[in-house]
Amino acid sequence: MAAAVCFNCATPASTSLWPRKQCLDSRVALETIVEQLNVMRVSPGRGRPSRRSGVGPVRCSGIGIGDFIGGDLLKPDLGRWLSDVEEHKALAIYTPHEGGYEGRYLARLKYQGYYFLDLTARGLGDPETTLTKIHPVCPPHVGKQPIARWYFPPEVDYRLAALPPDAKGLVVWIIEAKVLSKSELQFLALLPTLRPKVRVIAECGNWRKVMWKPLKEIAGLTADTES
Repeated sequence: MAAAVCFNCATPASTSLWPRKQCLDSRVALETIVEQLNVMRVSPGRGRPSRRSGVGPVRCSGIGIGDFIGGDLLKPDLGRWLSDVEEHKALAIYTPHEGGYEGRYLARLKYQGYYFLDLTARGLGDPETTLTKIHPVCPPHVGKQPIARWYFPPEVDYRLAALPPDAKGLVVWIIEAKVLSKSELQFLALLPTLRPKVRVIAECGNWRKVMWKPLKEIAGLTADTES
């Protein structure tokens, strides 16, 4: 016959009264310790524990509705985004590390009639040569094959020629632009001057919220620089 189990301490129960009394005493002592820990709290300014009648719930400060819905949904800055793109024509954008926020700003430009050229700054080479000139590309030769060199048309000019008549322009969206040098950023800032239908958006870093600045300011160019 299986022995009964004491539910207070999860041990086999005994028929004698002494083990049961010892089990109940241990449970009462444990509940007393837990109650003392709940009412002990350090008093502010003195650094020593003080007894209170109760401890309030722990609340985290700095939490707003944006932590549950999304900061980009609460900021009505899409209109300012469109006006800054048209005014400065080249912007440096900073997005949160988790990503996803920049999609709303990209979609709003797409609704305006812009087409996109997505590039990464890593492996881009010389931006002036890649975007506006015929440039060579050497494919990997895998060790035993001869080294070949292929020539590609300018990335920007090729896509400008292929735009439909009702297109508003071409947006060159460059990710990881933080690896570009200052001279390369300066060329990207001046690219809309060379190609009037081109807009440049460069992801130059990360921030806690979506923010942007004129690319000329980031590249060290003055606002009235024309060439």
